[in-house]
Amino acid sequence: MGAVSLRLPDEVVKRLDVLAARTGHSKTFYMIEAIQEHLDDLEDLYLAEAELLAIRAGGSETMPLEEVMKRYGIED
Repeated sequence: MGAVSLRLPDEVVKRLDVLAARTGHSKTFYMIEAIQEHLDDLEDLYLAEAELLAIRAGGSETMPLEEVMKRYGIED
């Protein structure tokens, strides 16, 4: 596991202190959880934006929802 140095606003540190004290988990546990969750969202966002740009540039095709549902046997 790699190490990273991170400076946080005092208010965030206080909130982490309270959460850690109330739950028995470490501040590091919650920082890792928050980063992983946000990274998932960021990755999804950037992949979606890249695909949208590809569609707009004509490098990727789209399919109507009705056709997708039919192809995979999904009922209306």
